[in-house]
Amino acid sequence: MFGLGWMEICALVVIALLVFGPDKLPQAASQAGKTLRNLRRMANSARDDLRAGLGPEFSNFDPSDLNPKNFVRKHLLEDEDDWVNKPQQLEPVTTSYDPEPVDELGYGELPPYDAEAT
Repeated sequence: MFGLGWMEICALVVIALLVFGPDKLPQAASQAGKTLRNLRRMANSARDDLRAGLGPEFSNFDPSDLNPKNFVRKHLLEDEDDWVNKPQQLEPVTTSYDPEPVDELGYGELPPYDAEAT
């Protein structure tokens, strides 16, 4: 639960017992539970209102996708196994270009000059 071990949970219970005392601890736990329940209800309501306001195009919208870590994981790393594990077959490149043989220039000979090309 929340990455806490048994020792941490026991330590929290002892601290809560010392802070609130044995007579007020059940009342404080009840109040904390009600507060968490209300916060969860408000968050769900806000998410549902956002989905209703965006319309049917965004029916699969999840606000947690706005977290940059989740965004990168979903859009960049989701299909990583597909392209890593499947080697792509490269096709040989064939061209129909057959260049004409070019005469080499002799020593001191200038190449042809085309005034329209420059």
